[in-house]
Amino acid sequence: MAPMLAWLAALALLPWWLGLPLLLALAAALLLQLHWPAEHARLLRQALRWGLPGVMVALQRALGGGAFGVGAALLGALAGYTLLAGMEAWLDRDLRRAPAGTTSDAEWPELARAPIGPPARIIELRPPEWHAASAELADPRGGRLQWREGSYLFADGMQVEAGEQCDFSPGGRWFAARPEHGRRLLLCDRDHHRCHRLRGWNLYGWDGEQPWLQRREGDMPVPLEHVAGSRGRR
Repeated sequence: MAPMLAWLAALALLPWWLGLPLLLALAAALLLQLHWPAEHARLLRQALRWGLPGVMVALQRALGGGAFGVGAALLGALAGYTLLAGMEAWLDRDLRRAPAGTTSDAEWPELARAPIGPPARIIELRPPEWHAASAELADPRGGRLQWREGSYLFADGMQVEAGEQCDFSPGGRWFAARPEHGRRLLLCDRDHHRCHRLRGWNLYGWDGEQPWLQRREGDMPVPLEHVAGSRGRR
């Protein structure tokens, strides 16, 4: 609470034409959906909620503090909080789409370790081990994976254009690749000769030979079949 009050007071003392660009920069950082940790995203939202009244106080002072200044500040606060509510609703759209009964993010680690169906089984995800494309990587199914002119070349002749980091599932059925910077993921099912190119998803880990994906840090990981659908393509 105290840091937010200090933030509000700082924006109230600054000229409004300095405080407003700061708030717009925070809103842009959230809308760009950078790979923020959940705690950082929460702090950015609080900074917007508490910073807006500070900027309105600065605006009211700049307009002379009379009835016109107070009215302009109240109107600006109404418009600002309306836009902020719309932005947060858009950012939380994935949570609203979740089916009824979906557990919260705080519960999924416990559920991931819980037995699922008969026979009982505990899901233990092995984190991916990303390797640089420049290094020749051993293929779990034999041979070595080579990187040539922006493409991966497998020992069996298969060739895939993908990013600069790669990994295999433990048994080699799946091949995953991603750019060093950015949120694009390639997953190739070598048994069925099919590849999925997914934007905005990260490979969280392997459950045996099955990939599990995560959209943002702190979200519950889900298996590929839940997110690929019509977006998976060769």
